[in-house]
Amino acid sequence: MRSQIFQIIDQIAREKGVEREAMFSAIESAVEYVARKKYPENTIIKVRFNSKDEHFELFALKKVVAEVTDKETEILLDDAHSISPECNEGDTIEIKLETIDLGRIGVQTVKQVISQKLKDVERDQAYSEFLKLKGDIITGTVDRIEKGNLIVDLIKADGIIFYRDQIPKEKFRKGDRITAYVAEVNKSPKGLQIILSRTSSELLIKLFKSQVPEIEDDIVIIEGASRDPGWRGKIAVRSLEKDVDPVGACVGVRGSRVQAVVRELSGERVDIVRWSAEPKEFVKNAIMPAQIISVKVDKPSKKATVIVEDDQLYLAIGKKGQNVKLASMLTGYHIDIFSRTEAESGKDASISKHMAVEQLSSIPGINTELVEALVEKGYKNVRAVSDADAAELALIHNIGIEKATHLIESAMRMLKNGES
Repeated sequence: MRSQIFQIIDQIAREKGVEREAMFSAIESAVEYVARKKYPENTIIKVRFNSKDEHFELFALKKVVAEVTDKETEILLDDAHSISPECNEGDTIEIKLETIDLGRIGVQTVKQVISQKLKDVERDQAYSEFLKLKGDIITGTVDRIEKGNLIVDLIKADGIIFYRDQIPKEKFRKGDRITAYVAEVNKSPKGLQIILSRTSSELLIKLFKSQVPEIEDDIVIIEGASRDPGWRGKIAVRSLEKDVDPVGACVGVRGSRVQAVVRELSGERVDIVRWSAEPKEFVKNAIMPAQIISVKVDKPSKKATVIVEDDQLYLAIGKKGQNVKLASMLTGYHIDIFSRTEAESGKDASISKHMAVEQLSSIPGINTELVEALVEKGYKNVRAVSDADAAELALIHNIGIEKATHLIESAMRMLKNGES
């Protein structure tokens, strides 16, 4: 058996590129499987590898009894004492068996069982390795594209970036290098499923951590991030040391650090915001670079009202409300922005309505009357329409379920494509 088994060990070790010692547990199981076929069906076989002499030993496990009813699984106490003098009735002892000739079929069976066991071991090892990477970033190569989903070669396993987790304006081809956030690691009999994301705010955080040593050294702390993937993102930072400017550390010399992140995200513009424990100051910083006249916050309702100069209103709100939306996500406050003229004329309510009308009017297939009706019912933006219940929406302006469903789908597409 030694010659046959170790020929198999050497062959598979070469083919799989694994250490011989790592195979012994799998081989014990394989030899045990084959040995069972050489003995009566109810014989309990155990295989043990003797590392000193480099050979396998076979044992039959038998229960010590006063009267034998099954000679394959039981042994008389007197007979057992000749093998194990200290055993007692009810104990289980090992009885050494003669080694067997595996034969051609046995050798093939051993190889098959070992190969399967090694696949299981490799899968478990890969699962453990990737599980440690969950919540971090990883770089791989695009292997193929299936139904819009990117399949990424991570060497020991494939990752998948679903269409919903891809940056809308990015286009990848087979062989392209890609970095993504490891969102989930799952294991099944079919193998590993490693779910990656290019749209997660965590990707932005991890990229800055990889570029800024002060973050890695816990001198600069990232307090949060928000993204409109592919278009714009914001990240809030603070410093634990007075002489270290958190914003400057993230920007880098001549913008080198932030530009490295921007390039990795295919040109996504990133605002680095100075975090503050004071909500009023934090909201002000999040709205910048627009020049702020005043900020009023209501902590219980998590709402903030920001007043800016007339010529700063568009900059503060951003294209299609992008800047204020990201600032709201970053700070956790619902932010309303008004110009000085609007604030002084007391038109807060009308301005809020105007902003809602502007956003809703951008949804394809919507008319002025329906926009007004939606605003009256409390729908203030595209997100609100995308999250709406079709049955409830159908009752507004009597548009019906078909029209309501179409509006919801249009709003969802706009959000997916970064158009709102």
